[in-house]
Amino acid sequence: MSIQVIVGAQWGDEGKGKIVDHLSEDVDIVARYQGGANAGHTVVIPGKRGQPDKEYVLHLIPSGIFHTHVTCVIGNGVVLDPVALMSEIDQLKSSGIRIEGRLFISHNAHLIMPYHKLLDAAREQGDEKIGTTGRGIGPAYIDKYMRTGIRVVDLLDRDVLCKKLKRNIEASNKLLSKVYNTAVLDVDAIIQEYLDFDTKIDPYVKDTAAYLNTAVKRKKRVLAEGAQGALLDIDFGTYPYVTSSNPTSGGACTGLGIPPTAISSIIGVVKAYSTRVGNGPFPTEQDNDIGEYLRQHGGEYGATTGRPRRCGWLDLFSLQYSVRVNGIEKIAVTKLDVLDDVDEIKVCVGYKLGNTRLKHFPTDAQTLERVEPIYRTFKGWKTKTSDVRKYHQLPREAKRYLEAISELCGVKVWMVSVGARRDQTLLVK
Repeated sequence: MSIQVIVGAQWGDEGKGKIVDHLSEDVDIVARYQGGANAGHTVVIPGKRGQPDKEYVLHLIPSGIFHTHVTCVIGNGVVLDPVALMSEIDQLKSSGIRIEGRLFISHNAHLIMPYHKLLDAAREQGDEKIGTTGRGIGPAYIDKYMRTGIRVVDLLDRDVLCKKLKRNIEASNKLLSKVYNTAVLDVDAIIQEYLDFDTKIDPYVKDTAAYLNTAVKRKKRVLAEGAQGALLDIDFGTYPYVTSSNPTSGGACTGLGIPPTAISSIIGVVKAYSTRVGNGPFPTEQDNDIGEYLRQHGGEYGATTGRPRRCGWLDLFSLQYSVRVNGIEKIAVTKLDVLDDVDEIKVCVGYKLGNTRLKHFPTDAQTLERVEPIYRTFKGWKTKTSDVRKYHQLPREAKRYLEAISELCGVKVWMVSVGARRDQTLLVK
């Protein structure tokens, strides 16, 4: 077995964390290939001996960390927030989860600095907001591609680190004070903070590309996970309302240093309905009672920011596009149980622009804002599904809904989630 890639097939928040946790039972390595601490993966671990379930929200460390046999990798495509990383490590250690020897961080991963967060927040004050999390992700990627970024490897040389930090902080201070009229940063304090971080992160730093390629040669089972979703991809998403990296499957190669020939399968994760966080076009959004119902019953609030998510009907036209650009071979459908009490369920099967039915999903925001969804309606099943443990036990109407998703997007539904717990996962045979 080579490398499986798991991608979010919508606008993120599809429940990838749970699916990665499930798949981790049968792999040796889970590797994160892009994004930063702006992504939140939630995993619910069943309590032992009558104890309550425990919920973990991870932003950087792959969800496979909860399986003791799994090694986790943070690849070079990730932008690393030291504060968020150490907070996660401390949280896991305090819960008795062993990290040492099981977590490796690429020496080529770029670091998020305090000025990245300040610039991110300042740029969101204007009229044309993207709706970012304010975690400094975009500015960190800007520095990366301007070739002024600071990488983990730079922490190893104090002189190099000091030189780069002084240059970047002085430039950022000018921008913060003269353009955005905000407070400036203390150069010496930040240098000391990151030198201290170096001593904490050093045991985890590794040439992860070499490690993963060696693992593939040794027939190790590797699962590569992305953050966010395909419709937020910087190249293939609804630009400019996108993230600053490539959550699509191609990002796994550049974000981990693995060859495309090593990828054996690509799995997409999709909700039984659609959600979006932040600004940007969302054709099937329901800014009404059904949207509020989905938000409340689905717990649709950001794991990272707590922001309420925008909710709407499942958009199969965009899902067809996502299947194509990612090469998705099978999908996992999550949160089916949220639709249990809905009388009629709609799915979008195409878009109209004026009197013209579009042949392909448009990724430019200007066009997407103007399209009219074409819906197909399904009868709701009006039966509780969260207690179902076998696919064949699902209500007939629920299975019809899932079969229609498979037929209309062109790939098989392979897994269905009816709740947050591990045992609320159904395999479709």
